[in-house]
Amino acid sequence: MKSLLLTFLILVCSTACTKAQTFYGTSDLKTFRDGRDAEFRERRLSPLKQEDFIAFKGLNYFPEEKKYVVTARFEKSADEKTFGMPASNGTSLTYLKIGVLRFNLDGADYVLNAYQSEAILQSKTSPYKNLIFVPFKDLTNGKETYGGGRYLDITKPESDEVSLNFNLAYNPNCAYGNEKYACPIPPRDNSLQTEIKAGEKIFEYFGKQH
Repeated sequence: MKSLLLTFLILVCSTACTKAQTFYGTSDLKTFRDGRDAEFRERRLSPLKQEDFIAFKGLNYFPEEKKYVVTARFEKSADEKTFGMPASNGTSLTYLKIGVLRFNLDGADYVLNAYQSEAILQSKTSPYKNLIFVPFKDLTNGKETYGGGRYLDITKPESDEVSLNFNLAYNPNCAYGNEKYACPIPPRDNSLQTEIKAGEKIFEYFGKQH
């Protein structure tokens, strides 16, 4: 069981999920980053390639930036049908659009769609039933951040407002050079025409970039 939410969304949870749920979806940046680094150091959970795992010294992040914590208006979707979200291995994964997040950043308005996987929606025991998946791309991709985009997880809003913290953005498992994962590719509608200089950066190890 691989533990980034990317993989949680398409596999049945094992006991590893219980451990990981303590920081996926958290609003506390230190808890999240400490949890991610610890996860990457554990062989049964880590998406790192064998040669990178041995000398892993931690993930690369932008410094925390308060402007990337925004209040978004959540509009719940109605009458949506499941669809196949393309994945990195050429297949597709089944998701349901559950809402729209509207927010302002640096004076400009943006929109991101929020999803849940069919596997989680149908599960009676998944610890992730209360999380929604927000995959996105931005203008840092392929330069400072992973070219395939990044992910956010947020707790389902209880009102029409939710905090969207891009400092918690993280890479899919595919960002680490391991080809065994099927990573959802952020839909075109979730491409932000701005730079999000927050969250996880490109993975670098001994001068390499993944």
